[in-house]
Amino acid sequence: MFHNDLASCGCPSSIGWPSIDGERTGETSEMKTLPRRRLGRSGLTPNAIGLGGAWWGGSTDSEILAAIDRAIDLGMDFLDTYPGQNEEIWGRALVGRREQVFLQAKVSSHVRNDMRSNHTASATRRSLENSLRALQTDYLDSVLIHGYDQPDQFEDPEMDMVDPLAPGHALEELMKLRDQGVVRHIGIGARSAAVHRRAIETGQIEIVLTYLEYSLLTQVAGADLFPLCRERDVGVILASPLGMGLLTGRPVDDEDERRKIPSTTEPTANRMREWCAEHSVDIRHLAIQYCLAADVDGIVLPGQASRAEVEGTYEAATCEIPTDVWRQFLTNFSLPLNDALLKGPSS
Repeated sequence: MFHNDLASCGCPSSIGWPSIDGERTGETSEMKTLPRRRLGRSGLTPNAIGLGGAWWGGSTDSEILAAIDRAIDLGMDFLDTYPGQNEEIWGRALVGRREQVFLQAKVSSHVRNDMRSNHTASATRRSLENSLRALQTDYLDSVLIHGYDQPDQFEDPEMDMVDPLAPGHALEELMKLRDQGVVRHIGIGARSAAVHRRAIETGQIEIVLTYLEYSLLTQVAGADLFPLCRERDVGVILASPLGMGLLTGRPVDDEDERRKIPSTTEPTANRMREWCAEHSVDIRHLAIQYCLAADVDGIVLPGQASRAEVEGTYEAATCEIPTDVWRQFLTNFSLPLNDALLKGPSS
């Protein structure tokens, strides 16, 4: 379970630089080790916080390289990449460090000229081959089927899409690549629990990535997805623990992003942020640790666009939060009194 390994330590006054073998170098504060987690029956055991590149659109190459290097130094050893989006930079960052990380890629995402997904077998293999080349690796620890957002979207003639789970398409091609050792484990990334359930029922999905469905703002996945994942021993990646930045006050200007957010969510995020300001609490600490305490096997994947954000996430995951703060916050916002949080740092 997430909560079994919830980090419990004091907030560091400074963040030390670990060497590859885990020993600190150059700074005096004690390094706190991120807890190791199990991603379901995949057998992958990354640390509890991963690194994704979803918010790197405005970052420079040097900023991205610095973020990746620092993340690995701090123990964020699960890296989630995206087709065509800075994959070459990921590849450069991983030269000499590939075996230190679990590397995940996605297929079927935006591989057509009109930016729509393509889940055919040929497109799946082409997408994966491009990723392997850019990432400078000959295998991937996990690959997610991406761009499949609604269970019936491939039935819409205007979408002009095939069913990725049907014979002869994306899933079957990934199974062949898994047999060849190119792909170690297969998963799916989507928001819809119905999509996840349908994929899990194939018996081939070992990992699911869900976003915006489990955080301080909503716990829909806790009821709609987690029970099945526990039953089938499927690992869960919780993305967007900060609600696409809503909890930290980041403006959501992109129209596609805004459509993903329920109208009631932003006012709640504003109230939570105000409460934290009044009580001198960093809302990022609450948001990250709330997701780390989720009752399912898996990890948390925040968006981190710079070295500073990587370090902020590390601090959020390893910082002690007093039990009375949790009790007041959860009660104030009518959230369940999670035992994993209320037991405090010694649990």
